[in-house]
Amino acid sequence: MENSSNLTSLPEEESQNGVSAPANISKLPSAFSAKPDRPPIQFSSQKYVPLEWSSYFDQEDDVSIPGSDNVFHIYKAGTEGPVVFCLHGGGYSGLSFALSASKIKEKARLVALDFRGHGKSFTENDLDLSIEESFSIATSSFSKMFNNNQTLCNDVLAVLKTMYADSPPAIVLVGHSMGGSVAVHVAAKKVLPSLAGLIVVDVVEGTAMASLIHMQKILSNRVQHFSTIEKAIEWSVKGGSLRNIESACVSIPSTLIYDDSRKCYAHRARLEETEQYWRGWYEGLSEKFLSSPVPKLLLLAGTDRLDRTLTIGQMQGKFQMVVVRHTGHAIQEDVPDDFANLVLNFVSRNRIGPHGVEIPGIRRPSQQKMEN
Repeated sequence: MENSSNLTSLPEEESQNGVSAPANISKLPSAFSAKPDRPPIQFSSQKYVPLEWSSYFDQEDDVSIPGSDNVFHIYKAGTEGPVVFCLHGGGYSGLSFALSASKIKEKARLVALDFRGHGKSFTENDLDLSIEESFSIATSSFSKMFNNNQTLCNDVLAVLKTMYADSPPAIVLVGHSMGGSVAVHVAAKKVLPSLAGLIVVDVVEGTAMASLIHMQKILSNRVQHFSTIEKAIEWSVKGGSLRNIESACVSIPSTLIYDDSRKCYAHRARLEETEQYWRGWYEGLSEKFLSSPVPKLLLLAGTDRLDRTLTIGQMQGKFQMVVVRHTGHAIQEDVPDDFANLVLNFVSRNRIGPHGVEIPGIRRPSQQKMEN
């Protein structure tokens, strides 16, 4: 048997005996030595710091509507291709499309509007969110599409008229939630001659109508005041309304307004005071969606069930539907890359160019004039 006196003592034993370990004896590996270093701890105030719109959009602008005191704020990105005109949901803002804009602008122009009573838009009546029939002039002329500026549909048409006069480019309307309803109503009017496509994001008539009875309770139960913008961003993420922290840091600040009397931040949109218009947003929406005379795409979060009208319409191939997995209600914010790809694929598949649908081998008169 080998003499135990020839065995090398462990470092701990030498340390206990007052003898230091030899320099040539390496430190024994730890059971945790392969564990990667932890990232530095991020405090809440650092994690939810607001981000600037300019990192995603190229420009912001105010559109003043002639003959009124209405001023609508827009964000623009891109210089070529058709215009993807984005309409946000109730309580959101145009910056809801910020992260998607940075990718969509590579192949199309994107314009994101702040509705009245939202974001940086200010009108004569910020609480008038009606969407009922209010067009007294039915004509295909772009200059006579509306007779007042008191509805959400008219607001959209007024902004387009002011921006592009009587020569609008090809337009793909994209609307999320309440904005989806507005997009459908505008498209169903058949008064926008350059409309080339319609994309509706997570709004179905049956589901929306059924949820209206719960809306006041949902609005009253949400946090109403925030000591800082960072707290509001944190609440939106932890509360589940948004799942993408970066998008929340861009979009949430524009949904707030500072309350001088309370010395805190509050929600900019006073949705609880607009209940009289809610039913009008969604009633008859499915029929209007199917009657829109342009290519249509319906994006749904999760497995939202179609109502009977849409189910029949889908079976007849009247529109394309995509169910986007692993996202909440705000698809464009939660999975912006997926959303941007779906929009660009829709534009490409339907061959929508800056002047409308482009058919290979056929040139438009305007293009022939430019070449001559």
